[in-house]
Amino acid sequence: MSVRAPARTSAFAPAETSELGRFKRARRAYGFDEVALVPGRVTINPEEVDSSFTLGSLRLPVPILAAAMDGVVDVGFGIEMGRLGGMAILNLDGLQTRYADPASILQEIAEAPRERINALLQKVYQAPIREPLIAERITAIKRARVPVGVSTVPAQAARRAQLVQEAGADCLVVQGTVLTARHISRSYEQLSFEKLCAQLSIPVVAGNCVEYETALELMATGIAAILVGVGPGAACTTRGVLGVGVPQVTATSDVAAARETYLQETGRRVQVITDGGMRVGGDIAKAFASGADAVMIGSIFAGTTDAAGGGYHWGMATPDPNLPRGTRIKVGQRGTLREVLLGPARVDDGTQNLVAAIRAAMGVCGARTIREFQETEMVIAPAIQGRAGRGSRNSCSSSTSARNTAS
Repeated sequence: MSVRAPARTSAFAPAETSELGRFKRARRAYGFDEVALVPGRVTINPEEVDSSFTLGSLRLPVPILAAAMDGVVDVGFGIEMGRLGGMAILNLDGLQTRYADPASILQEIAEAPRERINALLQKVYQAPIREPLIAERITAIKRARVPVGVSTVPAQAARRAQLVQEAGADCLVVQGTVLTARHISRSYEQLSFEKLCAQLSIPVVAGNCVEYETALELMATGIAAILVGVGPGAACTTRGVLGVGVPQVTATSDVAAARETYLQETGRRVQVITDGGMRVGGDIAKAFASGADAVMIGSIFAGTTDAAGGGYHWGMATPDPNLPRGTRIKVGQRGTLREVLLGPARVDDGTQNLVAAIRAAMGVCGARTIREFQETEMVIAPAIQGRAGRGSRNSCSSSTSARNTAS
């Protein structure tokens, strides 16, 4: 069975919208807490499913990327993430490329009182980017023989492209709050994704996007993958400051539909990566069932003892000197990165052993691969999580699921 994409001429049917007033109509959109997965008619041993992710020539056993946030990824975290089967994305516009010794700056951020934190973040991010540090950080991670990606703002992507490729980066992520294939500005030249992809042999990932037609246009430029999500992260306040964003289930489904349309038209598959808004393993499973090929996570990883932020987390737009869209949040340190990714889980709230949770969900839904998992039936169930939480902790009767998610 294949995923059915909407017609190219219209992403949405008028019947799917409701009237907000005489001037405006809107369609209903859904987040992770409002949907649930329907079990399959056949179940599969979770140890026998394939949850790997392919990006260009790179194959990751764990379909999870660590977000390019300074409270998460430094050299040490990048190495450990790669060793565990996933891949970290290093922020080329962050503290790791501004300071030879970012550890002292990270400690200052962690220890700053709440009333001083935004001013401090704006101050420390005023230091210029030191390009030799870009190659130095990438090389330090690659010495451990693990994959690593890097993230850059669009304005610097073309200039940094060859540098990061020569340093050994496995992919280049071009990331903005919202990214489109067409951008209007009189003050600077727009980045050409066509030229960028043509000059590199490593995959180019573009983000972030939440809309069907925009995704199609970005895919046509030659990118290998697209990030989905505008403002869903715990440390981001884009939705509050700008009022912009689409709940992640709907956003992922729309961009996945664009992937299927583009695949049918060209024969080339562009990977869809849901970025942000996932708090537990169940959210991640729903992201895949909504159409994602991989996920990108920030706040969950910020709460590991391996993360750079020492138990604190802040968004990439937080230090903006004119319009900050985020703040520092305390996430604590609840376990190691290994425990969060591969277990064994020491807590029962779904924040640890994420890979086993993905594989168990795939098994329960009868999916052998991520692509099959994308065809899982979903239902609108906004109360299912709350109702489940009212019962006994030991009320789950699925011994197979419980055994594999807890191991």
